[in-house]
Amino acid sequence: MSEKKCNSGGGIGFFEKYLTVWVILCMVAGVLIGKFLPSFPVFLQKFEYAQVSIPIAVLIWLMIYPMMMKVDFESVRNVRKNPKGLFVTWVVNWLIKPFTMYGIAALFFYVIFKPLIPAELAKDYLAGAILLGAAPCTAMVFVWSHLTKGNPAYTVVQVATNDLIILIAFIPIVKFLLGLNDVSVPWSTLILSVVLFVVIPLAGGVLTRILVTKKKGLDYFENKFIPKFNDVTIGGLLLTLIIIFSFQGHIIIKNPLHIALIAVPLIIQTFLIFFIAYLAAKWLKLPHNVAAPAGMIGASNFFELAVAVAIAVFGVSSPVALATIVGVLVEVPVMLILVKIANRTNWDAK
Repeated sequence: MSEKKCNSGGGIGFFEKYLTVWVILCMVAGVLIGKFLPSFPVFLQKFEYAQVSIPIAVLIWLMIYPMMMKVDFESVRNVRKNPKGLFVTWVVNWLIKPFTMYGIAALFFYVIFKPLIPAELAKDYLAGAILLGAAPCTAMVFVWSHLTKGNPAYTVVQVATNDLIILIAFIPIVKFLLGLNDVSVPWSTLILSVVLFVVIPLAGGVLTRILVTKKKGLDYFENKFIPKFNDVTIGGLLLTLIIIFSFQGHIIIKNPLHIALIAVPLIIQTFLIFFIAYLAAKWLKLPHNVAAPAGMIGASNFFELAVAVAIAVFGVSSPVALATIVGVLVEVPVMLILVKIANRTNWDAK
């Protein structure tokens, strides 16, 4: 594969680096709004269609649409070149990760934390973990790849093929695992969620990429056009979190320890999946600049999609949505630890 500049926009930015801090601040702001301005979430509930919050849907589109513009689907034509790294990504993301997430989260919520988490909440938290486990990362992988000196051209192919697989595999995997958790969700509801929060922004991102690149060129698109949306993405995320936490205030105030309890299996799962993919790539004698991004794609989550589906399917005030937000809370600090591990074990540098 030819070396191509990764459209990540460089290393991790200020807002992304301290994302956990912003999430905590949004949690505090949202809980305070829900506690002292209860009319605010009540007012927002008026703007719903088919149980989907219109304001949150708009904010989620603002998050996901810029990410979809970063993915170059023309790179899929290179899928036959050095396919071993792609096989590692596909197998780990779709045949291992969703099921280990289910197993680890069920173990903690139903067994280890049973004295601390009521059964009904445990079921909801597991549903949120399932949504996270079935949604491997897309956009942030470009950042993790850059920080681990990953092959940018190969990372683009890994992410592009992953996004295509999401369209096919996400719904049946989620439906199956939610069924194991005794949670029944109509196929139509899941399909509508994926259409709203994957297909539409994906189509918009691809169309925008084609039109802008054709008119201004690829260099302008990647280095000037996409960076304009960075603040929009983060702003959309933070506003979404404030709104969600304003609905979740009663759950958090009643069960403040649950945030930490939810984080435990999510963190363990992140480390486990990284090492499965990373060591499998090493065993297959893949170069480090392919192995590191492969591990990062599996370890990280497309939490924007998980949050969106949780809200659309279960509602903005559901504990399911809260569980997916904890995924946002732990994402960056855990992934930065894995970046350090990957860089310290770079076998190409030895």
